[in-house]
Amino acid sequence: MTQHELDAVSFEKAKAFFITGAITDIEVGTTKGLQEIHKALFNGLYDFAGVIRTKNIAKGNFRFANSLYLPQVLEAVEKMPEDSLEAIIAKYVEMNVAHPFMEGNGRSTRIWLDMMLKKNLGKVVDWSQIDKEQYLQAMERSPINDLELRFLIQPNLTDKVDDREVIFKGIEQSYYYEGYER
Repeated sequence: MTQHELDAVSFEKAKAFFITGAITDIEVGTTKGLQEIHKALFNGLYDFAGVIRTKNIAKGNFRFANSLYLPQVLEAVEKMPEDSLEAIIAKYVEMNVAHPFMEGNGRSTRIWLDMMLKKNLGKVVDWSQIDKEQYLQAMERSPINDLELRFLIQPNLTDKVDDREVIFKGIEQSYYYEGYER
């Protein structure tokens, strides 16, 4: 399968995850929950679907958490609070720095973020309103300071947590951030 074909199948799996209601069965804000999301999106496409990586990875000049310490890092992230937008974004940023999977971290963690926001604040991100370049730049700088990311996300929060259009446009935007276009 080409990368485009893999992305297309994963995109349909992401939509099905919501349509079937399986998304409501995940543990919100936990590593286990993130693994369940990753597995739902990539099962049958990657042998490592839902499996925490054991190799070191980097993107550009940024090295993600060392695989040797990843279990401890994930345990610490899991214990972070989820009682405010600021706390949830901080937790999301730390999970992104951990980057627990070999591939598919962004798509999985954006759903994970939305599930934390929905559970704790009654909101989700309307990802279709967030520009790709602004988001990617904010994410790149977020390990140093997540203020830019919060300012990008906050005005795009919606209480339409069960609106299929918002959810599906969000999935489409999430895949677009990673280079997939239908």
